[in-house]
Amino acid sequence: MIRDIQQRATEALLTAYKGWSIEPLTQQFPGLTVTDAYAIQLAQVKHWTDNGATVKGHKVGLTSSVMQRQLGVDQPDYGHLLDSMFHLEDQPVDVSTFKQPKIEPEIAFVLGAPLRGPGVTAAEAAAAVRYVVPALEIIDSRISDWKITLADTVADNASSGGVVLGSHFCAPFATDLRLTGCVLRHNGNIVDTGAGAAVSGSPLNSLVWLANTVGPLGVTLEAGHVVLPGSLTAAHPVADGDTFSAEFSGIGTVTATFRKESS
Repeated sequence: MIRDIQQRATEALLTAYKGWSIEPLTQQFPGLTVTDAYAIQLAQVKHWTDNGATVKGHKVGLTSSVMQRQLGVDQPDYGHLLDSMFHLEDQPVDVSTFKQPKIEPEIAFVLGAPLRGPGVTAAEAAAAVRYVVPALEIIDSRISDWKITLADTVADNASSGGVVLGSHFCAPFATDLRLTGCVLRHNGNIVDTGAGAAVSGSPLNSLVWLANTVGPLGVTLEAGHVVLPGSLTAAHPVADGDTFSAEFSGIGTVTATFRKESS
């Protein structure tokens, strides 16, 4: 019965990418657990990779106390970043490929060495980082109206949508990431501000958590992989014609523009 539920939920999400959003999985399948949800996420990743996609990194979500309180959870979650999710800076992103996109500013890590838990320390995680780079994550949900619980978002690949990396790759930890400030602009106007400490106390803590969480599952964070550790601000809705930019003190700026491609 559990495998049947996982298969049906997986098929519902895969179908949602091509059609309408779906009702929360936790309503369709009462009793769905977070363990079930990760199995559903992995089943989708297997489907994508079997069809030619490549995993290029991971994202960590629910790292801020505000989001954890909102969903009633006490830990982050994670999802997979595929090659198709990466968009070049300053080149328009087709907003029509998403269902209900929002944007978040993040300090991304690019690994220069593999990292695998359990037992990874902050020092080992820091030593594995080759670059830090400003990033804008596009989160999206295949669940109608973002009516998600923890299990819903985990199953939906942690609400992953896309990512735009900045063009300035910095030496890691030349600045204190806890104190790194961020200004998020929407069409030139400041809409939010934040600091690195909003991400699990430090974005590095998020990387440590990820390595130690996926390691026992047989997953290694590979050299060259990108890790998005979590947002410095709240998420903001994205629409056709929008331009968002995020400026990070000591790291640089990243810009993303959105256009709806004509069919």
